[in-house]
Amino acid sequence: MNSRFDSWGDVRVFLSVLDTGSTLAASRKLGMSQPTVARRIDALEHALKLTLFERDTRGFRPTQEALALVEGARSIEAAAVSFRDIAARLGGVNTRPIRLTAPQTNFSDNLAAAIADFTAQNPGTRFEFVASYDCLDLAAGEADVAIRIAARIDDDRLICRKLTDVTASIYGSPAYAARHGLPSSPDEFAGHSFIVYDKLIASMKLNAWLLDRIDRTQIVSRCSEPESMIAAVRAGLGLGPVPTTLAEDDGTLIRCFEPPESTNVTSWLVIGPDAYRRPEVRAFAAFFAPRFAEYIRTASQGSR
Repeated sequence: MNSRFDSWGDVRVFLSVLDTGSTLAASRKLGMSQPTVARRIDALEHALKLTLFERDTRGFRPTQEALALVEGARSIEAAAVSFRDIAARLGGVNTRPIRLTAPQTNFSDNLAAAIADFTAQNPGTRFEFVASYDCLDLAAGEADVAIRIAARIDDDRLICRKLTDVTASIYGSPAYAARHGLPSSPDEFAGHSFIVYDKLIASMKLNAWLLDRIDRTQIVSRCSEPESMIAAVRAGLGLGPVPTTLAEDDGTLIRCFEPPESTNVTSWLVIGPDAYRRPEVRAFAAFFAPRFAEYIRTASQGSR
């Protein structure tokens, strides 16, 4: 009867001997006895009808035939690891967390609810959260998934999915409105006080729009991110640009006029290339994207 190769486990032994240079070192790496490793190499050579290693006092040296098989063996190894990881996820065991980064404002009750629903359907999936307005390098593995607010994503290494358009407008507090009234258009900005961002963050095009329409003497305060902007506007210091979803969540701010269309930006779900190879990351992206987009749409409609 002709011998044939049908033991995928022997590929692991083959690669261990190849990588370590001896059956002794391979046995330590694999947790097997040295005779077992040597016997499985002999069985693999017999099945393939090839000599894979030259044996001498210095160890095992791969033959040209062995080197020609390395790429295929590595592919089998990668497939086995992927098979193991998928099986672990299906069995509710996943030791690698999904690292999600987003601006602080995105870590809302809606995000928490989406994460809770996903983990309920995918037991064992863990998350780590990084609240930051800085763009972490997903391609370098600083995080796995990001929610980003930007006009576009320029890094073609990243996997991007548009979530929704993000709008913003000029808001004031009831106290400010009682003292000074509110402008119904940019033509009525004269005589009003304004709060602006201290840097032109990409997620707030309305900030640049506002600076083009007011005098610098009208600026009474500066903020570094939307959270402090909302606090300053709520305190009645002046009028300021606030994303409509955040203003709706706050519930105390008054919008001066409809969001200028030229100031819309886009909310993106962005995934690093290595992270996208993980089935649980792809599953989370498919689950989360429509829910987040619906939340933004609902909040935007509620602010009208």
